[in-house]
Amino acid sequence: MNLSLILESQGEAVVLASGGWVIGMLFGFSAQRSRFCLRAAVIEFWHRRMGEKLSVWLLAFATAVVGVQALILLQSLDVSTARQIASRGSVSGALVGGLMFGAGMIMTRGCASRLLVLSANGNLRALLSGLVFAVTAQAALSGALAPMRNTISAWWTVDGGSARDLLAITGLGHWGGLAFGLLWMAAAVHFSIRSGWGLWKWVGGVGTGLAVAAGWWFTYHVSTSTFEVVQVQGLTFSGPSAEWLMRVLSSPAPKIGFDFGLLPGVFAGSFLGALVGRDLKLEGFKDGYSMTRYIAGAMLMGFGSMLAGGCAVGAGMTGGSIFALTAWVALVGMWVGAGVTDRLLDTGEQTSLAAAPSTPAMAT
Repeated sequence: MNLSLILESQGEAVVLASGGWVIGMLFGFSAQRSRFCLRAAVIEFWHRRMGEKLSVWLLAFATAVVGVQALILLQSLDVSTARQIASRGSVSGALVGGLMFGAGMIMTRGCASRLLVLSANGNLRALLSGLVFAVTAQAALSGALAPMRNTISAWWTVDGGSARDLLAITGLGHWGGLAFGLLWMAAAVHFSIRSGWGLWKWVGGVGTGLAVAAGWWFTYHVSTSTFEVVQVQGLTFSGPSAEWLMRVLSSPAPKIGFDFGLLPGVFAGSFLGALVGRDLKLEGFKDGYSMTRYIAGAMLMGFGSMLAGGCAVGAGMTGGSIFALTAWVALVGMWVGAGVTDRLLDTGEQTSLAAAPSTPAMAT
C-alpha cells in the first residue's frame, strides 16, 4: 500500500502523528543510548577536550547534514517551502535567542531535547525544567512575553527565499552542502575513534542524525501525496512543547499533526533506551540554589528558543541541516552563550570532567 492510499484511508492527521511517533522513538532511543547533548559538547569544546560528548554531537550533526543534502540531490526532498527558508526571518532574534538559549542550557544542564530524554529516565529536575520551558515558550509565542519577542525580532530581519539560504548566498549549492557535511563526518569519526567509543555511541550518534533527516523526508512526502496543505518540517522541541501545554490546558486542542506524535515518541524511545541500558533512576534537586538555577535556565531556554526560531535541535540541527541563515546564527549564539555562562557559573567543571567523565553533572 503506497502513502497516498494510506493517507486516503487513515487521514493526514493520523499519518503525520504516527510518523512523528516513530521518528521520535528513533530520536529518543538514539539520543539516550549515545548521551547526545549539545551542552556537554559545548563544555568539552570550550575546555579544549575533544572527547566523546563533542564527538557524539559532531557525528549526529554531520549525519543530519549529509542525510538531508543527499536526499535533496536525489530529488527525494525539497525544503524550499520550509519556514526556515521560505518565510521572513530575524537575524537579531536568532542571535539574541541563541545566546539566551545557550546560557539557559548550561544552567539546566541540558537542552530542550535532553530534558525530555532525561525526564523519561526518571530525572525530576529535567521534568520540572521541561514544564517551565514549555510555559515560557508559550508565553513568548502568544502570551505576555510575545511583545518583547516581537520587538527584538524586528531589529534585524531578512527576506525569505535565497536571502535566507546559505548555500544560495555562498554559491556552494547542495553539492557543497554535502561536501561540508562529509568533512564534518570525517572529523567526527576521527575524534570518535580517538575517544575509544563503544557500539552504542556509534549507533546512537548516527541514529540521532538520521531521525532529523527522516523528519524532513517524511513530512515532505506526506505534503506531496495529499491535496491537503501539509507543512514541510523537521524535528524541533520548542513549538511542540508549547503545543502540548495548550493541549492539556485549553480547549479546543490544537490540530493533530507531526508534532503531536513527536514528543510522546521521544519520551517512549528514551524510556526504552533506559530500560536497555538499565539507566532508570529517580533524581531530584539537591538544594534550593540548584532548583532556582534550573528554573531560571529553563525560562531563558523557553524564551530564547521562540526568539531564535527553534531549540538546539530545531534551529541547530534541523535548520542547520538545510543551511538556513538564521539557524546557523542561532547555533553560533548557543555555543557562545553556553561557553560564556559555563565560564561564569561552572569554572570548576573542567577539573571534575577530567577526573570523571561520567559524573552526574555530565550525565544530566
